[in-house]
Amino acid sequence: MSRVSVEAASADRFADVQHALAGGGDGASCQCQWWTLTNAQFSAATAEERRRMLRDEIDAGSPPGLIAYVEDVAAGWVRVGPRMRQPRLERTRAFASVSGQPWDDASIWAVTCFAIRKEHRGAGLNAVLLDAAIRLARDGGARILEAYPIDPEADRRHTANSLFHGVLSTFLAAGFREVGRSRPDRVVVALDLDG
Repeated sequence: MSRVSVEAASADRFADVQHALAGGGDGASCQCQWWTLTNAQFSAATAEERRRMLRDEIDAGSPPGLIAYVEDVAAGWVRVGPRMRQPRLERTRAFASVSGQPWDDASIWAVTCFAIRKEHRGAGLNAVLLDAAIRLARDGGARILEAYPIDPEADRRHTANSLFHGVLSTFLAAGFREVGRSRPDRVVVALDLDG
């Protein structure tokens, strides 16, 4: 069995973040900025500008995500942090109409994006990253951890690249409860961290 570890994204690990994001899908161009920008801002920014934005987030000291390592090589990424730092969530009707939580509550965190390198997909890294994200949120003072996974059982047309939100079964296995759905395959889930 491969040795897996998870570390917070930090300035000295930026090359590892880039390696994780560049393993297939849209990670290399998105730079996990989709949730931090409005649609107009995202469209106007180049991939290099988004990379600098992610670098600035990481350099600010509060890690916006975690890196999974397989045998000491960066294999995956998850974005996790206060929901208020991801303003597109509030602007996304599919989530805003279902969440039920006030959008200005700093104690609500969100898990919004997974990127797993192609050679490591199907190995359970999303679950490992989610467990680490739960710990980070709890240690960071989060009261609720929210997420927006896809239910591929409700719509099998999803490709691996469209599952960057994560899949519902991973969140349910980690103890999240379903809050509601904006459509059959789009789910809002939450984990209460107070207890």
